[in-house]
Amino acid sequence: MMWLIYALLAALFAAAVAILARLGLEGVNSHLAVAIRTAVVLVMAWGMVFLTGEHGGVMTMSRRNWVFLILSGLATGLSWLFFFRALQMGDVSRVVPIDKLSVVFTMILAFVILREEVDVKSIVGGLLIAVGTVVLVI
Repeated sequence: MMWLIYALLAALFAAAVAILARLGLEGVNSHLAVAIRTAVVLVMAWGMVFLTGEHGGVMTMSRRNWVFLILSGLATGLSWLFFFRALQMGDVSRVVPIDKLSVVFTMILAFVILREEVDVKSIVGGLLIAVGTVVLVI
């Protein structure tokens, strides 16, 4: 059940990201803004690693762990760069719903790559998210 609390907190802070970023982007290049944000995230993340004493785990990671975490980091960086550019150019209330189409894309990739179970509930939910996004953006 703790996963639900963490997921709701993630959603709340993701909402704050968009609003705070939009306010911070005024007169600032979006790439510079992402670099500053990333530096803050880097310090926070490593701070938590050292605070919890998990820094020794770096030595036990496999090559596979490294490859996929590095690829995930590259995907995160690209996502942030495109998201901040979109925020700089468009309305937050239209950019964020499009960004949340990542839920639908993630579901599709999870079904195809991770072979997660496809059921009617997932298909209907994904379609509702996609249709809701179109309604919000048009």
